[in-house]
Amino acid sequence: MRVSVIGCGHLGIPHAAAMADLGHEVIGVDVDEAKVARLAAGECPIYEIGLPELLARHTASGRLRFTTDIREAADFAELHFIGVGTPIDADGRSYDTRHVYGAVRQLAPHLDRPCTIVGKSTVTVGTTRQVTALAQRLAPAGDQVDVVWNPEFLREGHAVQDTLRPDRLIVGLTTTEAEKAIRTVYAPILEAGVPLFVTDPQTAELAKGAANTFLGLKISYINAVADMCEAAGGDISQIVEILGIDPRIGSGGMQPGIGYGGGCLPKDVRAFTASARQLGAEQAAELLRAAEKINEARTGVAMSLITRALGDRPVKGARVTVWGAAFKPGTNDVRESPALALAQDLQQAGGTVTIHDPQAVATAMTRNPQFDYTDDLPASLDGADLVVLATEWPEYQQANPTALVERPASPLLVDCRTTLDPAPWRAAGWTVHQLGRPGK
Repeated sequence: MRVSVIGCGHLGIPHAAAMADLGHEVIGVDVDEAKVARLAAGECPIYEIGLPELLARHTASGRLRFTTDIREAADFAELHFIGVGTPIDADGRSYDTRHVYGAVRQLAPHLDRPCTIVGKSTVTVGTTRQVTALAQRLAPAGDQVDVVWNPEFLREGHAVQDTLRPDRLIVGLTTTEAEKAIRTVYAPILEAGVPLFVTDPQTAELAKGAANTFLGLKISYINAVADMCEAAGGDISQIVEILGIDPRIGSGGMQPGIGYGGGCLPKDVRAFTASARQLGAEQAAELLRAAEKINEARTGVAMSLITRALGDRPVKGARVTVWGAAFKPGTNDVRESPALALAQDLQQAGGTVTIHDPQAVATAMTRNPQFDYTDDLPASLDGADLVVLATEWPEYQQANPTALVERPASPLLVDCRTTLDPAPWRAAGWTVHQLGRPGK
């Protein structure tokens, strides 16, 4: 098919490259001229595993191109994906969907033949109905323009894999023509056995919020249990293993730490909580708000552990190395990063903070220039009084504790993601503290 992807960010770039990989002719649209120039040259402005290679391959082949001209996309494509950002609104609870409506307002006046608009952005329930009315009112093709909502379930760091080999596809639609278009564009994925759920639009809109919010609840729950382990002297890692064996629960997403972040979970939990209140489901809203409160408190819990680990030494005046800036491994995204929030708390307490990250130094430096940064892992430890592991990159799990033990002034490590095997670190001479696990 001839496909456009409107909005080239963390969602749109992987989606455009993946659509080209499926065999479609793809044009990506964005208002940022500098970004479009980089993308057209095959340069990827974000980091996702496998994405730079995929982008370079398909821009070189001519199957994928980019433009700032939405009219060009309207003339070219028969199916238009909307992948613009929907950050949290000024009220702190709802989605800011102005970019969705803005994209439709720019696109629709150029739609003079039957086509399908496919919303990928995360939105409030009821948005599809409103977008449909807007698009059909503005488009010369009128009601021959179908609007479908097809929420993404991408894990940042795995966006390429999750687009090409998702565990499910959900589409909310109202016409057989729209369903045919969806089945055609996703044909290679469906032929591989991926289940397709065809629903009404409001079910598809709610499904995305429900999925991300459940993950947020799960993360907050295991963090609450980690606090209980901390108080009782229990071992959260063993509890995760015990719970994870239960097929009704599973261990996925049940990693204790300093909470969830990024561009999806925080805003989705907030917005889904707000939707529950708007729908009159007060008990649901209270449950969801409790998960938010637990997540919001995680950096404070980490600071308490750090204070205990330092003992008589204050944070003030300490040289602190923070391992991790991205909100999770596999991406350079630092939006609402718990690692950076913890670094901020450490700096406000009087610590001198140096941050290391394998991929996110540049993006973190842009948002938080007050810290020192390095992409040299061993050098990041030089002279440190304290090392805080804040993002669970595999580079930290694979680091050689014996080779590193002489670099810091004090080999004291606080693992705020409970991700390291502490035994080899302690054997090498490190003092290790972990959230929810007793010190040994």
